[in-house]
This record gives sequence, structure tokens and C-alpha cells, in this order.
Amino acid sequence: MQQPPDLAIPILPSRSIPATILFYKSLGFDGDAHEFDQNYAILTRREIELHFFSHKDLVPEESWAGCYIRVADVESFYKDCLRIGLPNHGIPRMDSLEDKPWGLREFAIIDQDGNLLRIGQVIEAK
Repeated sequence: MQQPPDLAIPILPSRSIPATILFYKSLGFDGDAHEFDQNYAILTRREIELHFFSHKDLVPEESWAGCYIRVADVESFYKDCLRIGLPNHGIPRMDSLEDKPWGLREFAIIDQDGNLLRIGQVIEAK
């Protein structure tokens, strides 16, 4: 039996677990509230796994929570996220896909709770 790779899973705050589940399902994630604790959710998209805990007093504009998600195909992830029509300002929002000077092609999403998700892939050297 092969040992699974080391893995880090972000645990992000949510003012409403049901609202968080709906938002992330619109981005192509699957999952639901945890069967033993409805104040906790585990959502996945392919190999990506995000966890959320209930934080009813969270102020989205003051949130410092976030994570970086490295993917193999950032272009297709970006196109999937474009479909929900997030604005490019306010909360929630989505930034444009760009090649960054640090060697990554990436974009960012801020969810309805102020969580920052940067999603990117390494730019292949030419």
C-alpha cells in the first residue's frame, strides 16, 4: 500500500456553513456539513480540500484568513470560477488571471466571509 503524500489542509472561518457550502459548490467544490458537527464543513474539488468552521461573529472586511492553492491547470479553474460572475471589487470578488513576476500564473477569490484564496500554477520556463 502506497503512503499518501504529506498534505496541508486550510481551516477557514465561515459565518454560515450552509451559505459557504452553496458558494463553494458554485465554484465546483463538492461536500457538505460534517455529519457529526453541522458547524464544520469539508469541501473538495479534485485534489483540493478546504475545511470551514462556524464563526458567527466574523467581520468579512476584517478577515485575515486565506490560503494558496497550487493547481496543475489554473486556466480551467479560472474559467469555471468566471461562470458565477463575481465582481472584481467588494466582498465577495474575483481578480483577473495574470502572470506574476514571481513565476506563477494566478488569480484570487475573496469569498463572502473575507477568506482570500490565491489559485495558481507555476509558469513553465521557455
